[in-house]
Amino acid sequence: MMDFSPPWMSTVLRIAGVYNLSWGATVIFFPNFFFELAEMETPAYPMIWQCVGMIVGVYGIGYLAAATQPYRHWPITLVGFLGKVFGPIGFAWYLAEGAFPLNWGLIIVFNDLVWWLPFGLILWGAWKSRPKAQQLYH
Repeated sequence: MMDFSPPWMSTVLRIAGVYNLSWGATVIFFPNFFFELAEMETPAYPMIWQCVGMIVGVYGIGYLAAATQPYRHWPITLVGFLGKVFGPIGFAWYLAEGAFPLNWGLIIVFNDLVWWLPFGLILWGAWKSRPKAQQLYH
């Protein structure tokens, strides 16, 4: 499949990849950092939070791979997009329950919300560019 995605899409995915690798590494090596920043109690089991950092880092690798051909590798972007939608939903739920302070939402802004539009546009572009024969059967 030829990938005729606009160059900005590769740039966005590279930035997302580097961001996720950096954020994941921060959580792995300094698991209490974001909790202390938000003035929250640090977790009793930081290794669980470090696993979240590992998952975020793995997403970073996926985004870097998707950056090579954004339309062809749209499933990686879709999985990331879904996580970026469900994360804020979970945050809102636990904010309403009183489990998170509002300032924890700053993490949600940078980890999730800022990526909605560019990831959505990448997915929309990939959908529109799918081969004509494939369009006939869907």
